Amino acid sequence: MPQWLRMALFLVPVTTLLAVAHVYLYRRLVRDVTASGALRRAGKGLFAGGLVGSLGARMVGAMFSSEVAWWTGIALLVWMGLVLYLLMFTLGLDVVRSVLARVRKAPEPPSPERRAFLARGIAAGATVAGATVSSFGAWRAFHPPDVRDIPVRLPGLPKALEGFTLVQLTDIHIGGVLQRRFVDELVARANALKPDLIAVTGDLVDGTVPELGRYVEGFGALKARHGAYFVTGNHDYYSGVEAWTEFVRGLGITVLRNRTVSIGDAGASFDLIGVDDWSASRFGEAGYDLDAALQGRRPDRASVLLAHQPSNFEVVARRGLGLQISGHTHGGQMFPGNVVGHLIWGDQNAGLSRLAESHLYVSRGCGFVGPPMRVAAPPEIARIILLPG
Repeated sequence: MPQWLRMALFLVPVTTLLAVAHVYLYRRLVRDVTASGALRRAGKGLFAGGLVGSLGARMVGAMFSSEVAWWTGIALLVWMGLVLYLLMFTLGLDVVRSVLARVRKAPEPPSPERRAFLARGIAAGATVAGATVSSFGAWRAFHPPDVRDIPVRLPGLPKALEGFTLVQLTDIHIGGVLQRRFVDELVARANALKPDLIAVTGDLVDGTVPELGRYVEGFGALKARHGAYFVTGNHDYYSGVEAWTEFVRGLGITVLRNRTVSIGDAGASFDLIGVDDWSASRFGEAGYDLDAALQGRRPDRASVLLAHQPSNFEVVARRGLGLQISGHTHGGQMFPGNVVGHLIWGDQNAGLSRLAESHLYVSRGCGFVGPPMRVAAPPEIARIILLPG
């Protein structure tokens, strides 16, 4: 399927849903609440401008030369999240009101004053609740990621490597919103953990090297005893994967594209395997190739696989790999996305899971896409502590 058609199949329904949501919210939160012509016109302008602006928010935020444009892009993306929660709470209160009326078998309030009072009450409640959740979500998204310690018993790991720490950074999404300051803070937090190895498991960027190179070059300061490693994610393909892999190599970060390297020394070591993103073939690339990545390795050695998406883990487990480290899902990023994500991915949506003797850890990621919000799925830096299995 052509790329433009895939984009159209995504953008058309999303744009339609956004438009319907804006019209509904205008009617419930403005038109049904006030008879003032001036306030209604202002409401129409707010929701119409919000709809058009949110659809073009990334383009506005990408105007990096202007501080005003940067803040405007953030405000428009926050608006998208606010609309989501306003819609959830308004619809929820409307449903509750309808159910209570049916339970009580009460007719619609006969007086216009009573109907207006209920409409204003629902509008006020939904607005306060939506604004509160959105504000918390925005604060949490920009707040430094949590550090999560995850001990994993890795089959075949030499005793000498007990306590080996691997810090995972994933789904960072440097772009129109997250820029150099975020990179420097993230690098400082990762380095402060004094890791043995740092793994960046894809979705590093949302933009081209000329646009974002001056921000991403901050990752050149990552420090770990055995170095930093990178595998590609789907957003890196959207942004020009060949240019980005060359750029990342120039920062001193090792790029693993369907290959294996040995970590450690002759006395104690394990295999670190990296594969291209599972969806890379959709971009005309060779893509994910586990067979090529495992070519020539000894199956009795301890192994850690870096793969952006948790896809194909059943095959990975059958191949006897001890641990796969992934991201991609964001843990759903924003409620109810975490619930939907669990329905889609099950235990692979976030956290540590196991199949036979193989483990899978899926991080919720460090950054975000779309609205700059994290609700019930906080960002994280994963510190994976390897123990002999």
